[in-house]
Amino acid sequence: MTISQALQRLQRSSFRSKFHLTDRDTAYIRKKGLPVIRQHAESFVRTRLAPANPPNDGRQTTMRGHPVFLAQHACACCCRGCLEQWYHIPRGVPLTPEQQDGIVRLLMAWIQQELNQNH
Repeated sequence: MTISQALQRLQRSSFRSKFHLTDRDTAYIRKKGLPVIRQHAESFVRTRLAPANPPNDGRQTTMRGHPVFLAQHACACCCRGCLEQWYHIPRGVPLTPEQQDGIVRLLMAWIQQELNQNH
């Protein structure tokens, strides 16, 4: 599945499509810059999602506090259960570097899409 296909599929979900960046999130992204936000996304995915059995899986990603957290919920990349359900990535196996990169690219595409809609 391409990033574009994933974003289209997520938009058809009433739950996933309700997530949008707030004005505060947008201001934070503009202040920090997209390269820094990408570094944050890489760190969050590596530490909170990539392990085979992340601590507090299913509850490790809050729904506010950072734009990447919002993107993770919007993109169904918030826990291993969602990754399994949406992308057929099995639980109990560490994410490969390629899988981690794909998730980060999806999160950043969603963030960019949101920024473009909010101008």
